[in-house]
Parts: sequence; structure tokens; C-alpha cells
Amino acid sequence: MLKPGPRNLVTDVAGLLVGHATDAAAETGVTVVLCEDHYCAGADVRGGAPGVREIETLSPENLVGRAHAFVLTGGSVFGLAAADGAVQALADRGVGYAARGGGVSVPIVPAAVIFDLANGGDKNWGATPPYHALGRAAVAAAAQTFEIGRVGGGRGARAGLHWGGLGSASLDLGGGLVAGAVVVNNAVGSAFMPDGRTPWAYPFEIGGEFGGPYVPQPAPIDDPLPDQSKLAGMGRLAAGANTTIGLVAVSADLSTAELKRIAMMAHDGLSRAVRPAHTPFDGDAIFAVSTARVALADGLERALQLARIGSAAADCLTRAIARGVHAAAKEG
Repeated sequence: MLKPGPRNLVTDVAGLLVGHATDAAAETGVTVVLCEDHYCAGADVRGGAPGVREIETLSPENLVGRAHAFVLTGGSVFGLAAADGAVQALADRGVGYAARGGGVSVPIVPAAVIFDLANGGDKNWGATPPYHALGRAAVAAAAQTFEIGRVGGGRGARAGLHWGGLGSASLDLGGGLVAGAVVVNNAVGSAFMPDGRTPWAYPFEIGGEFGGPYVPQPAPIDDPLPDQSKLAGMGRLAAGANTTIGLVAVSADLSTAELKRIAMMAHDGLSRAVRPAHTPFDGDAIFAVSTARVALADGLERALQLARIGSAAADCLTRAIARGVHAAAKEG
């Protein structure tokens, strides 16, 4: 049976660091995934109300297709400024493409946001939203080990009627192949079955990582969006008010086009862990990145390996969502 990496975090994929910056008073925050190099990356957006930056930069038909870091942030449109802060922090370190004439580095930092503006935190920031500073602080905090739960970009996230949080997970496939995920779950759908306790993700749990073991039970065929009046009362039933955003990482040497496929497969992990997913109210967006540590074969064998790696990445995303919700619930 396959097992997680030593940390059970996305940083088990060597070449990545993760940092958080949290504003507890505003109930929001920023998470940055730093790349050791400008790695090949892809993205896939499935939700009906996304808030994103640099997505087209990662399209396979375009020139760059690589990234120096990624930002997962609260704040809706205000939160996109976190990527500006991360860009400046990285440029100060000389990270990025050299501009003609020298003297300036140009980091590529794709970002995705969640809507956490109606969660009760103090959003009276006037002309100076905190996200630029939070983006810089998250870069400074980046490390191999990081917290999960109500931290960073997951501070103000909700999963249906519950706190959503930030989660992460990894899986060691052997032979140097490792997959991992980090995710902020702010979905309108629930991560729990109707009993309010059992995660939809329970069949994928490894070693009690999100509170199990759970007693296997059939999935009931009932209203997939329960408690609609409560969700409406919380301001959740509005376009853009909910989103699950995340990143999956693999150690295999993959192209931008192949990483697009990995990101597409990773969305299956979201739909296993949250019901319903990809609704008109959500802005679900998943990034995929390769640290290129392990070469793959060509031809049919490569396609088979790609399918295996994509499936593992989706499983990691499923587990990361459940781990984040579990950790957030423990914090209250």
C-alpha cells in the first residue's frame, strides 16, 4: 500500500516551500508556494466565478508556461494584491526573468483567490488592504514544514456551513515519484455527508489523517445542496462567494501541456471531497507544477505514467481537503 511522504505535505515534492501570513483580526490570509526554480506549470479552472491571475501565462500554446511561485489568498479581488507583494519580495531576491537592460527581475506568480469578505472579520481597511504586505510576509515565512487548518489563505474559508481551512497531503509512488497537494476549501458544497461528521473523502483516508477511521456507509441520494436557507443567510449563495483553490505538485518531468492534464484530473479529487463542486457560485481553480526530478519514458509508457501520476495527484487533493477541514474544526 502506498504511503504519504515524511511530512504528508505538498513539500514532500522536493523543490517546493510553503509560507503563510495570517491576519486574525480580518479573518483572512495568504499562502505562497515557492519554487526552487522556474518550474513548468499548468492550470485548470472549473468553477463558474473564478478570481485568478496569470492563468493564460500557463496555457500550453503560450510562450512561458512556467512559474516561480503561486499564491492562494483570501480577499476576493483585493486579495490579488498578494501576488504583487510576492512578486516584489521575489524580485528583491533576484528571482525571475532578467529584464532587458538589467537591474530588474520579473517573477511569474500565478494566483487564485477565495471570497472571505463576509465571514465576520474586520474588513475596514480603507485605502490600504493588507494583502500586498501579507504576500511579502508569506514569501518570507516559506519553509518545508507548515501548518494546516485556519491559517494563511484558509483562515477565513468555509466548507458549506463549516470552517474550510487549508489542507495538504502527499503520496510516495516509489522510484522518486512523489505527488502532493495544498488546497483552500471555501466551497458552497459540504465536505461532510448528511450526518455532519463523516467526510465524503473517508474512503481515501490514510492512517486516520482526518479523524477516522469511519464506518463505511452508502452515499445517500438526497438534496445535493442542503441547508439552502442557512447558506443564503450567510451570504454564500452569490456568484463568487465560494471557491476551492489549490495546487498539485509532482516530481516527474512533465511539460506544460501534460501539467494541464494533471490539473484537470486533480479536479476529480475536489469533486470526491465536496458535494456539490464546480457550481455557478464557486470559482474552483487548480494549478499543477512539476519539479522535474524524475524523467519518464516516451510513448505509451509515458501516457500510462501520466495517468497514474494524475490519479495520485487527485487523491492527494481529496485528502488535503479533508485534512484541512478536520484541522479547522479542531481549532473551532
